[in-house]
Amino acid sequence: MNLQDGNDTAPPPRAASLDPLLPADIARKAEQIGVAKANMDPVRLFALAVLAGAFIGLGAMAATTLWSGTTGALPFGVARMLGGLVFSLGLILVVLGGAELFTGNNLMVMALAGRRITVLALLRAWGIVFVGNLVGALGTAVLVFLGGHHFLADGTVGATALAIGEAKAALPPARAFFLGVLCNVLVCLAVWICYGARSMTDKVVVILFPVAAFVAAGFEHSVANMYFIPKGLLILWFAPADFWALVDTSPEAYKALSLGGLVANLVPVTLGNIVGGGVLVGLVYWFVYLRRPEE
Repeated sequence: MNLQDGNDTAPPPRAASLDPLLPADIARKAEQIGVAKANMDPVRLFALAVLAGAFIGLGAMAATTLWSGTTGALPFGVARMLGGLVFSLGLILVVLGGAELFTGNNLMVMALAGRRITVLALLRAWGIVFVGNLVGALGTAVLVFLGGHHFLADGTVGATALAIGEAKAALPPARAFFLGVLCNVLVCLAVWICYGARSMTDKVVVILFPVAAFVAAGFEHSVANMYFIPKGLLILWFAPADFWALVDTSPEAYKALSLGGLVANLVPVTLGNIVGGGVLVGLVYWFVYLRRPEE
């Protein structure tokens, strides 16, 4: 039809809304995203998971650097909160870059509860993403170590990385589990609100404070620990003698930092993350907004 003949009665295009989605709409979107993730090509899913592990590792590296200059120089809470804000880089990159993070993907239980995906499909997706996150976080730890990051500030950065890894590897399993629960409540709430955000700026803002809060409070994030503990192990195993002279200590001072300590941390923290994100966030929101009366 000629647009100049005066006979075009089609309505003008509607402007995109800048208002965030309402919670009920977020719930439907989260369910749809869970279905899409469960049906994603496994090679693509794995590659995006590797990216997410690397992104979280970069956030952890930045936080380690900041704590190396603020711990003891600033009040405890201030130093922790600043580190949390810097660590938020990881989830910002994951969300805006479209990567696949195990902890955020715990919200896929909403699609399972709605019978849109099967348990097998859920576990398949979680397994691929968990392994991919591990590969990405380990690879980042190796690259950061090879870059000599631990020598910065006369070895202070390396000493901080060792202290973080030691503390996490020494956590009692029950405590690690509950810290994992609390962590992923905040992470999945950040992801949940991101589903309702309309712009990149909105998403960055809503990520900052939940992530900073869990880091400041010392909660446990399984994918972050895939970087923190291996980074400490790399320093413990391969740092040269001049590094240990700089920090005036020895490998024998880090008794909990080991492969066994890594496993002992990741198992309860991962289970806690699933409960926190999948049950206390995902299933609760599914029950409130998506449950049919007969269910």
